[in-house]
Amino acid sequence: MQKTLVLLKPDALQRGLVGEIISRLEGKGLKIVALKMLHMDEELAKRHYQIHKDKSFFQDLVKHITSAPIIAAIFEGENAVDVVRRTMGETDPALALPGTIRGDLALDIGRNLIHGSDSEQTAEEEIDIFFSEEEIFHYSREIERWITES
Repeated sequence: MQKTLVLLKPDALQRGLVGEIISRLEGKGLKIVALKMLHMDEELAKRHYQIHKDKSFFQDLVKHITSAPIIAAIFEGENAVDVVRRTMGETDPALALPGTIRGDLALDIGRNLIHGSDSEQTAEEEIDIFFSEEEIFHYSREIERWITES
């Protein structure tokens, strides 16, 4: 099973949308295997967003993600990276399709509620930034046989 990192950004917490966002991802058959709330500091934010360090929006991104608590989670499931990416919708909510998290709930490209890893390799790297192996749970759910054909 594939794992991916999801961050619920400060605007998701401030707007009271955490439950709805998690519910949407679980509704797609994904299983939470790690979850924690934290206040990301500037060092962690710069490490996480290092790929954007030379872009004009980098400082605004760091400022926003460190402005209030976030929730970091690992979701597991068949094609978890792609499932999360499709469920999130386009980065710019104006371009996100209705039915996606950003299409239905986000209001601004800079306040787009959620981050999800963009590839399996990136997911592995990002998971290592936010979680130790001891914080990741390995368990099965009876419902899994009703989610995927095996």
